[in-house]
Amino acid sequence: MAETPPHDPEPTAAPPPDTPDDLREDAERCLRALAGDHARLRDDQWTAIRALVVERRRALVVQRTGWGKSAVYFVATRLLRERGAGPTVIVSPLLALMRNQIDAAERAGIRARTVNSANTDDWEGVFAEVEAGEVDVLLVSPERLNNPDFRDLVLPKLAAGAGLVVVDEAHCISDWGHDFRPDYRRLRTLLADLPPGVPVLATTATANARVTQDVAEQLSGDLADALVLRGALERDSLHLAVVKLPVAEQRIAWLGEHLDRLPGSGIVYTLTVAAAHEIAGYLADRGHPVAAYSGQTDPAERLQAERDLLDNKLKALVATSALGMGFDKPDLGFIVHVGAPQSPVAYYQQIGRAGRGVDRAEVILLPGAEDRAIWAYFAGLAFPPEHTVRATLDVLAEAGRPLSTGALEPRVDLGRARLEMMLKVLDVDGAVRRVKGGWTATGRPWEYDRERYERVAAERSREQRAMLDYIATASCREEFLRRQLDDPSAAPCGRCDNCTGRHPSAEVSEQGATAARERLRRPGVDLAPRRMWPTGVKDDLGVSGRITSQAEPGRALGRLTDIGWGNRLRELFAGPDTEIPDDMFAAVVKVLSSWDWDERPTGVVAVGSRTRPRLVGSLAHRLAEIGRLPYLGEFVPLGEPVPRRHNSAQRLRSVWHALTLPDDTAAAVRDSPGPVLLIDDRVDTGWTMTVAARTLREAGAKAVLPLTLAVPN
Repeated sequence: MAETPPHDPEPTAAPPPDTPDDLREDAERCLRALAGDHARLRDDQWTAIRALVVERRRALVVQRTGWGKSAVYFVATRLLRERGAGPTVIVSPLLALMRNQIDAAERAGIRARTVNSANTDDWEGVFAEVEAGEVDVLLVSPERLNNPDFRDLVLPKLAAGAGLVVVDEAHCISDWGHDFRPDYRRLRTLLADLPPGVPVLATTATANARVTQDVAEQLSGDLADALVLRGALERDSLHLAVVKLPVAEQRIAWLGEHLDRLPGSGIVYTLTVAAAHEIAGYLADRGHPVAAYSGQTDPAERLQAERDLLDNKLKALVATSALGMGFDKPDLGFIVHVGAPQSPVAYYQQIGRAGRGVDRAEVILLPGAEDRAIWAYFAGLAFPPEHTVRATLDVLAEAGRPLSTGALEPRVDLGRARLEMMLKVLDVDGAVRRVKGGWTATGRPWEYDRERYERVAAERSREQRAMLDYIATASCREEFLRRQLDDPSAAPCGRCDNCTGRHPSAEVSEQGATAARERLRRPGVDLAPRRMWPTGVKDDLGVSGRITSQAEPGRALGRLTDIGWGNRLRELFAGPDTEIPDDMFAAVVKVLSSWDWDERPTGVVAVGSRTRPRLVGSLAHRLAEIGRLPYLGEFVPLGEPVPRRHNSAQRLRSVWHALTLPDDTAAAVRDSPGPVLLIDDRVDTGWTMTVAARTLREAGAKAVLPLTLAVPN
């Protein structure tokens, strides 16, 4: 008996297409769930949502912080999901931003998950939920885009099934942007591989005309194909001012004396990690509830600090730019910068965190003379010169196998962070590829775009000059910043110090300045010894693994990035060789007197210097004299001056044979009954001290106590 063929069901009638009025009503309903019963869509918000949901276009939204860019992609997600589309994939740069986005999504009934470096144990479960259709929004950090497993196994599935792709903080795509990140460049490949009809939204609050054009072209390949919605950047709650004070202690004292007068809670931005900790310590000493926050802060501590600020348990977070894009606290009452960012665009992005949910927010800049030196330091992290890039490609090509960054570093004169950045750019350019086990050369032709890199460097210099002009201007401050962002509606704000003629007081009490000076001039920084030899030097130097003849934990007078001793130390090293200044020597003596060593040193040895023999020699001899210790001698530098190297293996090789310990000094060290105090002017990578300490230990020193004037940070 033949089987009866299965009966085909009557075809289900397709739902009638949405009318514009119906779709906007649905969008308004979604917005109210997200932002409250009184929320209404702005015209440009609706234009963007319609372009994504109905027209399936690619759009760039450049709007001020607080305008509601996240509402666009969450409402669009809800509408697309209700119409059968796949999940939204959001590329988001910061963990703080991700946490805020997840909270916002949940308020709107949108199921959101994240994949980032802090939740690797959850990835398998998250991907299973995505596969099962249980996730509406997946937030991905840009670093994941070039992880080999994620790129090759996960990303193609996400791209194929995505209902919407969102690129948050899209100025990071452009190397003209103030916060260019190589990982974001990978997005161009992702967007090119999307199936037809998958809408894309890019958002940012800080993009001038050049960045806007660059991002729009990367979205669609042609500026004309992308919908660009650019609004006025005016923030009518922000009251901008500049307070000029001549020295660091006065700026810190001003902050300590005025912090309680600033409204609500807020953020104090610094240019360096060292400054964040120095200022937070000073403010805490004065009884202010504050916490330090940087990229080096433990993740759990960062999360707790964010929560404490959100809950108004802190008056301020004293933070580096690690607390920047996307931190969402609408009632932030103030932003103070101790030190000027090197770009007006970056400055506008950071101050945009304030005043989103209050009528008035104070924005105050306390510029410093040391700002330019710090800008110069960060400028040294630019894309490497061509010969260095070519050398890296040659090493990878000759290896014939993948090389990890750690294995590649000893063969190239670049530090780890700069090497990683260069490799990511080369990966996007197609010259190298990241695979399991490291990096390989693709063999594809590659041209060094010298003209572009020089134009980017020139643009950075122009931005720095513009920041100095902002500090000096007598015209409207907000109009100045908006013109830097090419805002065509820029006009005098009527609120800033220059518009109103009401400038914040620059008065600082002598007592406050003295307390700040004492805090900033508090000498002493811990100097941790090197514990492991770098990889790749065993064949030529014969060392590997753990360092057995190592130094004890040492001390430095200060960091070159400090706003206290850092200023004095930078001046010292920028000038000619001279004997140790008296005030600096007195501070070094304080460092020694507070050193909790297990056993007092019984002799002093100096690391001989070709460039600063007077400085090192006078420091070592005076310490020996005041401590009533025998001066045992010094290491003698050999050959030509040792060039400063950018990474551990290169630096170690350069100093390995560059120092010799004379026989009479070695004999004196051997006869010294206790530890040796080892003196140098500055420590950068730490390998000079490491080699010198090893030599002293092998000569018979009981222990080696390193002491230096300066460390980098």
